[in-house]
Amino acid sequence: MNPDDMLAALTRDEDDALRRLHERLADAADADGLLEVAYRIMDSPVGSLLVAVTERGLVRVAYVDDGSDDALNELAARVSPRILERPASLDVVTRELDEYFSRRRRTFDVPLDLRLTSGFRRDVVMHLPDIRYGSTATYADVARSVSNPKAVRAVGSACAMNPLPVVVPCHRVVRSDGEIGQYVGGRDAKRALLDLEAA
Repeated sequence: MNPDDMLAALTRDEDDALRRLHERLADAADADGLLEVAYRIMDSPVGSLLVAVTERGLVRVAYVDDGSDDALNELAARVSPRILERPASLDVVTRELDEYFSRRRRTFDVPLDLRLTSGFRRDVVMHLPDIRYGSTATYADVARSVSNPKAVRAVGSACAMNPLPVVVPCHRVVRSDGEIGQYVGGRDAKRALLDLEAA
């Protein structure tokens, strides 16, 4: 075996040992009640997504093309600093997301932890799942549905601050002139989600 192959084999062995150690630490933290937020990063057709759960349910979905630090910092500040990457805790969530992206799922069944939103924004977020798969509603429609017809801009802000994009479908909210409008994951991701549901 040449030195480069030996170095590559050692690096693989070290990576495997670190992964196993991390898994054991995460399992022990969970067993001892020290893990309050578990997360993983998954690939999707609209980019890498950070998904995080608490004992209450899914608490965060974030687009992380530029890294996951912002989402993790938000979770540490607003939910708990006891955060660990623990993919096994997200198996149900990632399965449902994979089913959605492969057009085998139209609604999500995972419980939601909505503690990252409150007030009017929470009212909007709670209404968004009422917009049927493959349909859209305007910002004005959503404002009317939450009994505040003049709050069109506030609806846009609530959609932009939605802590659970894709699962809570803010991508289905569009402008009154027919344009798709802005989206937390970018306009291309919004168009891709709308096209996926229209197919």
